Amino acid sequence: MTVIAVFNQKGGVGKTTTALNLLAGIALRKKRPLGIDLDPQAHLSTIFGVHPPLADDSVYSFFMRQRPLADVAQITASGVIFCPGHLELTKLDTLLGKGVNVVTRLRTALKSKDAVPGPVIIDCCALLGVLSLNAIFACDVVVVPVSADYLAFQGAQQVERSLNALEPVFKHRVPRRYLLTRFDARRRMSSEVADLMATAFRAEEICATRVQENVSLAESPARALDVFRHAPQSRGARDYHAVVEELAAAGLVT
Repeated sequence: MTVIAVFNQKGGVGKTTTALNLLAGIALRKKRPLGIDLDPQAHLSTIFGVHPPLADDSVYSFFMRQRPLADVAQITASGVIFCPGHLELTKLDTLLGKGVNVVTRLRTALKSKDAVPGPVIIDCCALLGVLSLNAIFACDVVVVPVSADYLAFQGAQQVERSLNALEPVFKHRVPRRYLLTRFDARRRMSSEVADLMATAFRAEEICATRVQENVSLAESPARALDVFRHAPQSRGARDYHAVVEELAAAGLVT
């Protein structure tokens, strides 16, 4: 089982779009992935059409009541097992703190013998709090979407610093892949951000695939669809298919 955390300390960079289409792309490989929405905004939950009326019907109860993930999981129309988020997740930092037992709670659940055997994709919020720390401690790799703008690149640099700071805890380098999104070769800024990434991050940790600016990709979440169901022949679908294949070739999707 591979656990992937999708994280950047900057909003609006394509985290939810990436989580959505990684889940869908993995499902197309005849696997049944588990999606976990750890963003209190719960945009990924909305796209999947999962609207828990109560916080106890979301991953909030996993953290606060220690309910099994299976108790709050649902099967979506796209065949993904999904644990929805809820606005009440914003309270967890205050209620739980960041003790070791708290930030490793998700890792413990996903490594248990009763855990879902398929790949896991975690959509994180932009803050490095108890939710994102749970995702990072649980994951095998952090995928960092970096939209082709300077602020997104700065957010990715902050992720790099944060992951490096955690190395003494992990006793090893946290695996990561930086994914350039919303790339448009006609825009000078896109090329400049790509060049900045090449100098700031390790070459082997930058995805070769660049997710290009694409209308179908941008509009698919508004239709409550992943890009593969919304526009399977689009450039967006081809790009995210390439991302999944790239991760699989590196042994990061199993």
